[in-house]
Amino acid sequence: MRKSSAMMLIALLAAALPLRAEYKELDAIAAVVDDDVILASELLERVDSVQKQMAASNMAPPPSDVLLSQIMERLIIESIQLQQADRRGIEIDDETLTRAVMQFATNNNMNLEQFQAALVRDGLSYPAFREEIRREMVVTRLQRGMINRRISVSEQEIKDLLSSPFYQEMLSDEFRVGHILLTVDQDAADDVLEAALAKADTIVTDLRSGGDFAQTAVANSSASTALEGGDLGWRRAGELPSLFAEKILNMAQGQVADPIVVPGGIHIIKLLEQRGAGTQQVRQRKLRHILVQPSEIRTEAETEALIWKIYEDLLNGGDFVELAAEHSQDPGSALNGGDLGWSTGEEFVPEFREQALASQVGSFTQPFRSQYGWHVIEVQDEREQDMSQEAREDMAMRVLHQRRFNEELEAWLKEIRDEAYVEVRL
Repeated sequence: MRKSSAMMLIALLAAALPLRAEYKELDAIAAVVDDDVILASELLERVDSVQKQMAASNMAPPPSDVLLSQIMERLIIESIQLQQADRRGIEIDDETLTRAVMQFATNNNMNLEQFQAALVRDGLSYPAFREEIRREMVVTRLQRGMINRRISVSEQEIKDLLSSPFYQEMLSDEFRVGHILLTVDQDAADDVLEAALAKADTIVTDLRSGGDFAQTAVANSSASTALEGGDLGWRRAGELPSLFAEKILNMAQGQVADPIVVPGGIHIIKLLEQRGAGTQQVRQRKLRHILVQPSEIRTEAETEALIWKIYEDLLNGGDFVELAAEHSQDPGSALNGGDLGWSTGEEFVPEFREQALASQVGSFTQPFRSQYGWHVIEVQDEREQDMSQEAREDMAMRVLHQRRFNEELEAWLKEIRDEAYVEVRL
């Protein structure tokens, strides 16, 4: 990529931001990425979206050239992944996509029609929103397929984690970490490395003096979480990148660590928040449910009417096992009288978990909708349960896998970026 062309494009787009509509008519090619192109209109639309998200989060945006550069890089990475997914035949069918969109609407306390109306009020296109969700799902499926094959976890590693202080910390506390990555080539000259170290020291000093971490990350970080303000989200100690874990456990909330220098980069971390995750005792509930779904021969309204009739039958003393065997369309539980066994609720979708945990023991929930259809749940019993050894090992496996996944994902994204043909141009 010619640096002068890239800088010229950024300068012209920055100047064109107030004239987005006029510039979109020209729709120049902003970048060529392997067999795909990124149009100037795509870049500007993403800029609009990110600026709105930052405004909603009260996050001050960086200078236009920095924001454009960050967003251009994200679009390049997305394009590379979507092309790889296409070559591997990864697709999201319309039914799966519709369920995901309905879940998105439900999470915002709306039905699908209300959600579509809300998009229109915000000046957004529902078909465009659907396609954005489809792209995100395709990329997620690609990443899982490509990264999972690179990960292996041994029994010894599980045993080591179970006996480590990190595992005990994981059971008691969660950490929300801010992360900034300054990339430095492994074979960089001494003066380049010294300049990067000086920049890292300046950033740390500014952050310790009260500088805004999110804004600093957006402006400086080259990590994949830069546009999220470097926020890694809530993680237990065992789920933190191994590079950071020991330092985070010894940091106070709000503290910024000294720069961590490793081959290929300099990491800056801040412990944004810390919270307790409870003891080894977990509350479990014994649940059973009936699920009915709309189909080609049963409309949404007819399905809703059916679940309410089932609910009335249950209130009037109907046999749950018989009603589940007759009506439930959950293949995993229908033949067992709708029995879901003991659960903490974590394995269920949010609206199901909320209903299951909010209801009193011995009661039925009123019918409610999830992405899978209409449900009625019965809470049969409740208990406090020590985590079994099997559950501990399963949690350790998931923790190790998630840690490896995050580390391998960053490495893989760098690999495919380095291997791709990318030309930023007008």
